[in-house]
Amino acid sequence: MEVTFNKRWLIAIMGTLTHLGLGTVYAWSFFQKPIAETYGWTNSETAWTFSLAILMLGITAAWCGSRIERFGARKLAVSGVILYALGYIISSFALSSGSLFLLYFGFGIVGGIGLGLAYVTPVAVVLKYFPDKAGLVTGMVVMGFGLGALVMSKVLAPFFLETFNENLPQVFLFIGITLLSVLPFLAQFLRIEKSNADLQSSEKISVLPYVMKADYLIIWLVFSFNIIAGMIFISFQSPLLQDLLKSGGVFDMQTLEAKGATLIGISALFNGIGRFFWGSVSDKIGRIVTFRLILLIQIFVFIMLINTSDVMLFSAGVCIILLCYGGGFGVIPSLIKERYGSALAASIYGITLIGWGIGGIFGPQITAFMIDHFPENAGNYAYFVGLVLLSSGLGLLFLINTKNASQDVRHKKKSLKYK
Repeated sequence: MEVTFNKRWLIAIMGTLTHLGLGTVYAWSFFQKPIAETYGWTNSETAWTFSLAILMLGITAAWCGSRIERFGARKLAVSGVILYALGYIISSFALSSGSLFLLYFGFGIVGGIGLGLAYVTPVAVVLKYFPDKAGLVTGMVVMGFGLGALVMSKVLAPFFLETFNENLPQVFLFIGITLLSVLPFLAQFLRIEKSNADLQSSEKISVLPYVMKADYLIIWLVFSFNIIAGMIFISFQSPLLQDLLKSGGVFDMQTLEAKGATLIGISALFNGIGRFFWGSVSDKIGRIVTFRLILLIQIFVFIMLINTSDVMLFSAGVCIILLCYGGGFGVIPSLIKERYGSALAASIYGITLIGWGIGGIFGPQITAFMIDHFPENAGNYAYFVGLVLLSSGLGLLFLINTKNASQDVRHKKKSLKYK
């Protein structure tokens, strides 16, 4: 694939900016408490909106991963960002009518499908254009997704809340219009030039034997555990922080909301930087070793969080957890390409993102359940679940076979060639 130096970096930048817009979904905790209190829904009922969006993201990404060559990266990306923006617009009507199920349909189903179509395409495109810098550049692109919560919590949401006097339906409507105005232009740049040796080979080689092997199942489980641990905070970090502040004597709602938004913004920086940082680290020390380090750091942080109620330590812990959460997304694309080869990378990466969808259900719902049923100890109970999952994941990673399955893929491609 002949692509100039400047062109491939332009594509990488546009992919990063596309992910920046999509990553605004990660600021859901900014809206979780206001929506639940305004409409009288439980934390669990409200959190299902975000959970459905991430579930549909994972399912759609799995479908999309094997069809990028067939439909074209640009077509899938543009369709995805339009659907994601429409999810906000439909949600504005849901909030106007007080319909929880329309909110599920708009933000969760329509928006989630859009996320799945548009998320996997920039990663697949840059993997094609940057075979020499897979960890670095995929880390850069998915960094944009992690930083999206910063854009939403500190720029878009505060601006529209102030403009429309905290009228949530209007806020969601104009967020959707803004995304619809910007993201399709960015997604236009995401295309893969047609030199389809990979397409022919990937059509002949089934991914099923590879995703059913123990090594891949371990990678999928560990990735999912890492997602659940991060989602414990992504969906509820603002409410959890506000509860800690209230226990310390802070009750002014504007102060509580402002501090919650600040934590979302700062932790989003760590989420974004973690994708780039850990992706780059994995280029140097290896993907599996990097993943082990990511899990080990989080284990220590969860132990600390269980044993403290200090606001500063909580905030620092959230930032470190999201640094490592983002790291999982920074490492996994290059890990899959390295182990299974470029011909199968997009398909297997899409299947792996189903773990994101599963984590998007369990993480938020664990925290929501604890808040609804054990409000005084909700955080500690949720952190204990995270600690158990991460410890299990770390143990599983020591069972991984270090041989790259891509060697087997290349052998199969040669066999097919001479049949």
